[in-house]
Amino acid sequence: MNDPNKTQLGAPPVIDPNRTQLGSPIDPNRTVMGSPTFEATVTIKPTQCPVCKTFNPPGMMFCTECGLIFEMALDGDAFGAPAVQVPVLVDPNGREHQLRPGVTTIGRQADIAVEDTRVSRSHAQFSWESGQVFVTDVGSTNGTAVDGNRIAAQAKTAVSNGAKISLGGFELTLGMPGEANKTMAAMSGKTAALTAPPTASGAVAWVIVDGEKKPLTPGTHTFGRKSDNDIQIPDPYVSGKHGEFHVDDNGVSITDIGSTNGTFVNEAKLAVGQKSLIHPTDKVRLGQYELNLKFGDS
Repeated sequence: MNDPNKTQLGAPPVIDPNRTQLGSPIDPNRTVMGSPTFEATVTIKPTQCPVCKTFNPPGMMFCTECGLIFEMALDGDAFGAPAVQVPVLVDPNGREHQLRPGVTTIGRQADIAVEDTRVSRSHAQFSWESGQVFVTDVGSTNGTAVDGNRIAAQAKTAVSNGAKISLGGFELTLGMPGEANKTMAAMSGKTAALTAPPTASGAVAWVIVDGEKKPLTPGTHTFGRKSDNDIQIPDPYVSGKHGEFHVDDNGVSITDIGSTNGTFVNEAKLAVGQKSLIHPTDKVRLGQYELNLKFGDS
């Protein structure tokens, strides 16, 4: 007989297997994932590319702008690191295609897609190693040439800044990082620097656009078709952002920064990023537009 004054432990309850259970006992040895709470603030940071500094949506495995695979990203804090300059291939339209660290393939169906029937689906590979760029033809139909010299299939060939790489006739120009800051001799073959002294106004030379003289004083002056340039040239053959003039102790130099129709000095086309001195007798052409330059007090 049970004592009514004594606490009874009783037998464990019997669970009806046919009854819906609202919960089950928690196993202390099992990791339990907590349910989300609407009161907690969750911050999801975008991924910033360490090369071009573009912010990409969370979870992206590669940069939507330059194509860098984030597993191959350079060391360092992407959110505080400075932008890393990479080699570029400039096509005939002036568009720049960045080379990834490591190997980049180019062709009609490749990392860099080229819509040209002369180019094979997988035409060539570019590798960037220790500051040097190499190109390898991977067995294309129409072949690959560097500065007019055809290279053998599977032969790894070094290419330098300004080199012309022809993919079956489709030409690209290599631009190396940092080379745009190096002064190069004008392609006319002249070696003497500009000797015209600055005038009282501080201008070394003048650019004449629609009869108006634009002074070139020491420093950098952008030029192009858009109004936000230092020197606006409203001509359809001139790109929105066409190039830059640089004035320093060496004289006046000009740089094409990726125009569509190109920049020519004495009919020699400048490579993108190439900084070339201009002499008083040089002829400068922007696409089909003849640039009118006057030096000294002219």
